[in-house]
Formats: sequence, C-alpha cells, structure tokens
Amino acid sequence: MGFSTKAIHAGIEPDPSTGSIMTPIHLTSTYVQEELGRHKGYEYSRVSNPTRTVLEKNIASLENGNEGLAFASGMAAESAIFQLLKSGDHVIASRNVYGGTYRLAKLVLNDYGLDFDFVDTTDVANIKGAVKLNTRMVFVETPTNPTMEITDLPAVVKLCKSKKLISVVDNTFATPYLQNPLDVGIDIVLHSATKYLNGHSDMLGGLVVLNNRALTDRLRFIQKSVGAIMSPFEAWMCLRGIKTLAVRMARHDLNAIEVAAFLNTQRKVKKVNYPGLLSHPQHRLAQKQMRGFGGMISFDLGSLEKAKKLLKSVRLCSLAESLGGVETLISHPATMTHASVPPDERKRIGVTDGLVRISVGIEDVEDIIADLKQALARI
Repeated sequence: MGFSTKAIHAGIEPDPSTGSIMTPIHLTSTYVQEELGRHKGYEYSRVSNPTRTVLEKNIASLENGNEGLAFASGMAAESAIFQLLKSGDHVIASRNVYGGTYRLAKLVLNDYGLDFDFVDTTDVANIKGAVKLNTRMVFVETPTNPTMEITDLPAVVKLCKSKKLISVVDNTFATPYLQNPLDVGIDIVLHSATKYLNGHSDMLGGLVVLNNRALTDRLRFIQKSVGAIMSPFEAWMCLRGIKTLAVRMARHDLNAIEVAAFLNTQRKVKKVNYPGLLSHPQHRLAQKQMRGFGGMISFDLGSLEKAKKLLKSVRLCSLAESLGGVETLISHPATMTHASVPPDERKRIGVTDGLVRISVGIEDVEDIIADLKQALARI
C-alpha cells in the first residue's frame, strides 16, 4: 500500500459489533475475563487498550516496523528508551537535540549514573571519536531542533553495528512521510506524536517503532511497569490526525520552501537554517536521505532585542511552544524550548539569543510571508 493509504487504513478495521468505520474510544480501565487465564487479549489498560493497539499498529506500518508503542508524551517515550540502559552506561547524542532531551539527560538521568556526550553528528567521525568502552547507545535527531542539522543515517547504522550499539532516531521533524530510519537499519524510531503526527495541537503523546524483538519486549515491560501510557482518547485523536498526515506534510513542505527562500533574501536575517536551501551545509545529504525537507525553519536575527521585536510584531504567526500543527507557530529557542540548556552550551551549538524557530503551517503561504515581512519591517 502507498503511504496515504496506510495512514488511513493500516491497523484499522470496522468495529465488529457495530460496523463503525472509526475506531471506538475504549474508555475502560479493566476487562472482564471469562475464567482464570482466559480473556479476549486485554486484561488491564495500563498494559494494553484496543484503541491504543490500533494506533500502535498504524504507526508501525507507516515506519515500516514490526511493533509500535504509544506513550503519554514524547518525553515519556524517550525516558523509556533510556531505561533500556543501566547505571554506568554512556550515550552519544546529537548536539542540537530538543532542549527537553538535554534536560532529561543532564538534570535527571545523570543522577542515576547514565553518562551523556552531545556531539556534532553531522560528521560520523565525531560519533566514532566519542565512543567509550561503556558506550551503549547513539541517539540522533535529524533534522535537529532547532538548527536543522542532518545526520547520515546509513553511516550511523554502520558504526553502531560495528560497535554493537543501540541506534535511536528522533524522527519528529521529518515524520515517516519524509524518511524511514528503520529502512536503513536504525534500531529504534521515536516520535513526539504531539507534533506532526497529530497535527492539530490538541493532544499529547509519544510513539516508538522497532523491528528488534528483544528491545520491543523490554520496552513493553518498562511501559507496563512505569505506566506512562497514552490514553484511549489521545490515541483516537492521534489516529484521526494521522489520516491527513500525507496531505498536511506535502503542504508544510511546499510552504516552508517558499518561506525559507523569502527569509534568505532579507537583509535583516543573518542566517537561515533549512535543509531545502542550497546554502545548507547538508543540503545534498538531505536530498539523498529524505523525500522532502519538512516544515521547520530557524533563522538568526543577530540579537535578542531584534528577536523580541519580531516575535511581538507577528500577527498570523502564533508565539507558542511546540510545532507541527496546521497553524504557523513561532518561538524563541533560547528562552523557550532550550531554556534548560546552559548559555555557553547554547552558544556552542548555535542556539543564539537572536535565533527564531518557525513551524510553517498550512495557511496560504502568501499570508505567512506577508506577516513575517511586516514584522521584519518593525525591526
């Protein structure tokens, strides 16, 4: 099946009792058993729920994986992935990961004995150079949040397999519409379902997809034990959003290319980070590895004062956390998504005080550009 067909139909069957074409929301905590040891596949909703199961099958199909798991949030999913490790283990991660990932690693998991190094993964030699005797995992975002760096996934797979390391890719920015890391041998794919998969800024969730049976079984055990599961209603909301993922991503991609091209001509904009631009240092890799460039852009205005002025002046673009909704969202990473990253570290990875991140929506692109143009004129 093609991608759009899978998005609408994979894992989804008409309800057997009513014929309902939409997956029912199974709002139940427990399930009646016929006798001891005999049930219909469900015992308790922390372990599994029929609505959640459909979503897990759907995302597994879209990522060309065998198993999917749905969590309460992207960070809950990420936390479960790191719980595959034990105290004393070492993780190599992309330097430009989401600020919440840095916060989880440095301000929570370090206290439990996990060691993290954040490196420039655009050059796989940097990953290889960071490998220690206790390294167990490589965690990559591509494109990265918020500077849009691209990592060569086949090269990461080759290195990880040679060193027997677990490879993880946060595929939130690209979505399975634009790239499928499992296809090149990545072990685990992670999504904040809150973003593009849902696409309507009205739910929270995290999704994980794998092909490895041992890792899947361990993650399911962790999920069952910790209980950070997606609710049936959130799962239903995400399923509804995924049905239009293909048409939304196509529009996000088209709009972002035009917005990036516009920003790239503005003298008040010092730098534009977008893999679809020829000036992007990994543009050719993005062309090779992805089926489009996505809807995320960041651009540097040179100072905090100028960024504040622009963010106060926009009218159509909404100043807000998050991304991936149908509406255009604009944010200031240094004080919002990456506020937990120390200033010196932010500077080192390119998250300057003048950096603005925009999640380009699916409005008429002329209106998005007009709003940015009038806001830039006020600087």
